[in-house]
Amino acid sequence: MPFPRSGRAFQSLSAAAMSALLLASAMKHFRDPGFFRQVVPDYLCLEDTHRQGLRDGGATASGSVPATSTAAFDGGPEPGRRRPLAVMTREEWIAVSGLLELAAAVGILVPLTRKAAATALTAMFIVFLAGHADALRRAYSSQGTPLQRKVHTLRLPLQGPLIVWAWSLRKPALASWPWQ
Repeated sequence: MPFPRSGRAFQSLSAAAMSALLLASAMKHFRDPGFFRQVVPDYLCLEDTHRQGLRDGGATASGSVPATSTAAFDGGPEPGRRRPLAVMTREEWIAVSGLLELAAAVGILVPLTRKAAATALTAMFIVFLAGHADALRRAYSSQGTPLQRKVHTLRLPLQGPLIVWAWSLRKPALASWPWQ
């Protein structure tokens, strides 16, 4: 008995599932941007010592950030450090990546734009590997906590299946399953 679903229907279902995942992630970028702070590599972020200190528990009377803050882990103030790739603040990177995920969620649903959206999405997930690797490196540094180590150890390998899934959405759907 032939399986009643076509390859095209399966690919549409897969695209809808990826779109739902991207939409949920995009919304989280704006509802809970702190969730993504540690994944944005320091070398991409403009230094903003005043705002960083206030966000991470407030500056001390001397203007320095308290040693108990998370500033050392998530790219806090490092005076004199050159960051040639830094073009936006950490918050701006989080917002831009949320907007990109939102655009990909829409683009992946439209069959005419699916291949281009899937190619861009694959590239985006590959670029995100750098942030996840950097977060994992910092989690295992002296400032990292056991929870950060656990979270980032789990987060990094999840990028592999996402990359393969996004790439698979580039291929045109088959008219039917091979056994039909």
